[in-house]
Amino acid sequence: QLWNPKLEYPLWDEDWDGRKMKGTGDEAKDLDMKRSIRKKGVTRHIILIRHGQYDEQHKEDEKRILTPLGRKQAELTGQRLAKMLEGFDEKFGPCNIKTIRVSNMARAKETADIIAQSLPETIHRAEPDANLNEGRPCHHIPGGKASSRAVKKTDEGHGRIETAFTTYFYRAEPPTMEQSDENNGEVQNKQTVFATSNENKGDDGKVDLKPHPQHEFEIIVCHANVIRYFLCRALQIPPEAWLRLCTFNCSLTYLTVRPTGTVSCRMLGDIGHLGYEHSTFSMHHGFNW
Repeated sequence: QLWNPKLEYPLWDEDWDGRKMKGTGDEAKDLDMKRSIRKKGVTRHIILIRHGQYDEQHKEDEKRILTPLGRKQAELTGQRLAKMLEGFDEKFGPCNIKTIRVSNMARAKETADIIAQSLPETIHRAEPDANLNEGRPCHHIPGGKASSRAVKKTDEGHGRIETAFTTYFYRAEPPTMEQSDENNGEVQNKQTVFATSNENKGDDGKVDLKPHPQHEFEIIVCHANVIRYFLCRALQIPPEAWLRLCTFNCSLTYLTVRPTGTVSCRMLGDIGHLGYEHSTFSMHHGFNW
């Protein structure tokens, strides 16, 4: 049940999502195409959010709802995302958040609902996806000998969670020539807007900032094990390392997928928006556990 990578670690599989640009056989032409995709393609930004703290006393999922602290955590997370969406100035422009996704478990759906209250209603709310539900994504190393129960749980969870990974992690489609020209024009116009900001001010005197056309953001509200597995898979490190990572409630784990297929992590379990008084890992408060 251990993960079998296509290429031996630490080599990078350039076609990890099956969307690598097909070569023409002309090395110079292929290099030009790759440069064009890197310059004119769309970067996908995926923000993974763990649900807020919830009542763990019940076995039924519908009863495992957020605690008052968990609801506060979700509220603060929504406020942080709203600031990202709005932007700050010409250098820290607004983020084009297109979709909010969520697992089908009560604690995640409640978290997503609270977060969405701080965001524009125009952002698409995808239907809950049970493939994002919590589970055992794979074995973990270090760890003792896997019990029969662990093997069964891995069999139940791995295929489903891997399906979720392949569904949501991929590079954007390469731009057509028409899209490339259009994006170039928008970027140039945007730079001109910033340079001549007097013509693009609202009634409050602030510059009317617009999202960058080559960056798209997606929010996925789900669970600790799922997030840690996604991170390992996306960065092409052994998925069995997932339990070495820690993601607090309502933490942000933020990855980018470049149009060329490279992936990087910008945030890992970030809880800067919560403050120490709202920081928990499940029912553990603070760090002395």
